[in-house]
Amino acid sequence: MRNRVVITGAGYVTSLGSTPDEITSAVRHNAPSFSPSHDFEGCVDCPISDFDLAAVTGRWKNKKYLSRGAQLALCAAIRAAEDCSATADLLENAGLFCGMGPNFDISSDFPNVENGNMDSPELAALWMLRYLPNTAASAISQFLHIHGENSTIGTACSASTQAIGEAFRKIKDGYLTVAFAGGGDSRISHGGLLAYKKAQAIWNKGGNPSEACRPFDTERSGFIAGEGGAMFVLESLAHAQKRGAHIIAEICGYGATMDAHTMTAPHPDALHAERAVLSAIAEAKLTPEDIDLICAHGTSTPLNDEMEAAMIERMFYSGNDHQPRVTALKSWVGHCTAASGAVELSILLAMLNKGFIPPIRNLTTPCSDKINFITELTALSDSTIPPTILLENFGFGGQNSALVVRLWS
Repeated sequence: MRNRVVITGAGYVTSLGSTPDEITSAVRHNAPSFSPSHDFEGCVDCPISDFDLAAVTGRWKNKKYLSRGAQLALCAAIRAAEDCSATADLLENAGLFCGMGPNFDISSDFPNVENGNMDSPELAALWMLRYLPNTAASAISQFLHIHGENSTIGTACSASTQAIGEAFRKIKDGYLTVAFAGGGDSRISHGGLLAYKKAQAIWNKGGNPSEACRPFDTERSGFIAGEGGAMFVLESLAHAQKRGAHIIAEICGYGATMDAHTMTAPHPDALHAERAVLSAIAEAKLTPEDIDLICAHGTSTPLNDEMEAAMIERMFYSGNDHQPRVTALKSWVGHCTAASGAVELSILLAMLNKGFIPPIRNLTTPCSDKINFITELTALSDSTIPPTILLENFGFGGQNSALVVRLWS
């Protein structure tokens, strides 16, 4: 018999805040952190203000080896361990699954490359650690004394969703009892913004920064670079109940596929994205009509939103009696790239815990008139809290991932 898998701890660092109260207050006051970029005129980003890892770790010599994304992941993991009241015994054999992206903050280490020569007297001896994908996992394991099975997943914007899914499967199939899963990322740097500007993926219309990110709106024109970190503690239900843990939600299904289409653009017919979603729903032993709320990838790019809206229409709005509501949280925190799924799930669970569903900001002219997009902050009563959530994330390279999560009651 396979294990049921539950979330018993959550730690997160987002531009909206790091607690349910902070996040809910920011959304209620319509106060995202979008601002003009310091690196490129006309660009907008969404930074986390006043983040200092030392406030969580204290003085820790290995901090200097961490990229900003790795710092955000470590901070989130520490908070998740605190949130679930983790003991040394629980941490000892826990698994660790990190969704991480590349560190594009290249100019901080190499400000003056001349004739291909990167070396300088100021270059740190172990500068490479800031660019290795597994450095975040190494830091988390050292700080929390985690020794179990681990994996660093680099599947672009699907990475942290797949990290959670892989941890879920390991516990479900009995290989692990406890696992940390999530990720961290930041592309708010000269190198990060340059990469997306050259790829023509970020907002390019100027104007009011607060209005730049508009998923599923006909006037969308690219995403806003964000940053964040989120980690969850996953346990088998039996283990969580035995130790009297507070259960936040249950992970019920996971799916992942690849488009095999292009290096950047999603497949326009979304056939393989749909397969990932259907796999997650099937593993949860549900049907599309059982989904109450979709947390869409919603990048605010023309191609993703067109593909994702068409897929949602086809799967959930073609003759179904029960049709889900749809939100898109990049409209609040920007695109957190590899950390997107974990950050968005953390925000959603935090707000549902406070009795609200966050709306899609700036959605004034929807690209679909069939989908039940949430455009206003929605207060929930006990009878209307959505028990079953679908989280969708898609990434460069044709990566598709989905999770089905049920709120615990």
